[in-house]
Amino acid sequence: MRAALLLATAAALAPTQRMRRRTAPLQSSVVDAANPRSVGLALELDDGTRKVHSVAENTQFVTGFFRGLGSSDAFAALSTSFYYVYDSVYEAMERQMDETTSPMLKALDYPALRRLPGLERDMEFYYGADWRTAKPRPSAATLAYVKQIEAVGAGPEPELLVGHLYSRYLGDLFGGQMMSGMAVKSLGDSVGDEAGGLSFYAFDAIPNTKAFITEWYETLNGLDLDDAQRAAIVDEANVVFRLNIAIFDELEGNPLKSFLSVALNSLKEKLFG
Repeated sequence: MRAALLLATAAALAPTQRMRRRTAPLQSSVVDAANPRSVGLALELDDGTRKVHSVAENTQFVTGFFRGLGSSDAFAALSTSFYYVYDSVYEAMERQMDETTSPMLKALDYPALRRLPGLERDMEFYYGADWRTAKPRPSAATLAYVKQIEAVGAGPEPELLVGHLYSRYLGDLFGGQMMSGMAVKSLGDSVGDEAGGLSFYAFDAIPNTKAFITEWYETLNGLDLDDAQRAAIVDEANVVFRLNIAIFDELEGNPLKSFLSVALNSLKEKLFG
């Protein structure tokens, strides 16, 4: 039963599968001109990440997702991991932009997507005013993720950070907002709200998600990259997916209990408003 429940939600929660909405296969000459996801690097990333993920990996991701909803401590630990990850991503981007003035990173780094200010408010909610010294050190999986970001940031291929932005920004914009709602249903006031605790998941500067994502994909497709660079970006995005799975795997919690709690509260809302 547990496996069936988790598998049923895999397609909805795995970021790369949420982002796949296309009308033609990769090699087809027929594409939807109005849909930037059907062409270029956008299609290569959507297809290239989807195809390598096994059912086991997607199930593992969803299991970890619900494990993160198992307790307020687990949810706080997940938020803390995201803080360390995003802090490292921005440091790597700033280093690459300082050293190479990389136009592709500047083009994709929309201010509306910046997550660190929200995560800082969440850290204060969970750990108090002295959160910078009170927060836990990064977990083993988080540290491995951070080291990968640092290696890319210090390397000669700044375009690999595009794989991180694609996976993080779009995954958090799609699945993150879903997780925020589920966290409230599963854990209630213990995880806070958009002012703190769930600020990471609030994209207030993006009133129209669909239009924004379309614009972001168009920008992605406009990057000046050769075939080898695009292939390397897809590979890096797959690395990011597996690093995320490792973070979820570390969390302590009962994924089935969380799933049933969310499902029950959703049913109550439908029945009683």
